[in-house]
Amino acid sequence: MAAPSTRAPRAVAEPPPDREPLVHVEGLVKHFPAGGGATVKAVDGVSFDIYAGETLGLVGESGCGKSTLGRVITQLLPATEGHIYIEGVDLVALRGEKLRQQRKRMQMIFQDPFASLDPRMTVGDIIAEPLVNFGVARGSDKDKRVQELLRVVGLNPYFNNRYPHEFSGGQRQRIGIARALALNPRLIICDEPVSALDVSIQAQIINLLEDLQREFELTYLFIAHDLSVVKHISDRVMVMYLGKIAEVAPSAEIYDAPKHPYTKALLSAIPIPDPRTESLRRLVELKGEIPSPVNPPSGCHFHPRCPIARVPGVCSETEPPLEAKSPGHLAACHFSDEVSRVGE
Repeated sequence: MAAPSTRAPRAVAEPPPDREPLVHVEGLVKHFPAGGGATVKAVDGVSFDIYAGETLGLVGESGCGKSTLGRVITQLLPATEGHIYIEGVDLVALRGEKLRQQRKRMQMIFQDPFASLDPRMTVGDIIAEPLVNFGVARGSDKDKRVQELLRVVGLNPYFNNRYPHEFSGGQRQRIGIARALALNPRLIICDEPVSALDVSIQAQIINLLEDLQREFELTYLFIAHDLSVVKHISDRVMVMYLGKIAEVAPSAEIYDAPKHPYTKALLSAIPIPDPRTESLRRLVELKGEIPSPVNPPSGCHFHPRCPIARVPGVCSETEPPLEAKSPGHLAACHFSDEVSRVGE
């Protein structure tokens, strides 16, 4: 008989008022073979909802599985296990043309605004490619749509005959955004879309994404490692650690009263633009490095680095479920009541 699953039961935050779930992710797993029979557990059994019209921020250290999760949701990478429902349609169960047709409902903005654009194609051809692939527009209608999209993202519509190398990083990211909008998607996965840009340009792109969300009723999964950026744009924030969800809560609440020690540590690393205040505060220092996803720790994955872990004890032996600590605020921690004292 197979061993019972150690995966935590599914739990999601309370839905925001007057909004319906657009995306429902259930027990999603993505493992990669690493040779010698080893397996990299990049995403290891995550469940959550994304509600129509909201921005769900996804944060965590490099290597925690954020980008992999985004690529699996869009099926750029196939899921090892689990389900991804978009408006009730399970993408994991689809193949071939049926899956291809679903791609019109979800698009992706990539981290590198140059590598994600084909240098041999003009900007017009790059933006028009999804229109041509799905037979949405051709000829003069296609050209008009491309010019309209360039105008929407703040670029000169007559730049459509130029090549990506003729644009700055911020302009190239605007081109990537225009391409993502071409098919009028419901969901856009923003995979660290501003991390490669200057700070002043980051603000412009964030403002553009917010304006587009209001105008076209878009839903975002916004992946980032800069928590100050995530706070600005997100309705809710989801914290990921070593392939699992550590905490999910409304943006203001998770920044004011985190319920997981890992979240508290991440928040303490946000610089404060006041030298006097910055010099007085205490950072939450985490010991050690992130464990290998090939052989994650038993129990709570965070316990080897956690300042409040009981080792040996429940933290090293039992995986904490992702459960509600207050209405709409979920955390996977056995001792969430003690998190407020971390770093004091």
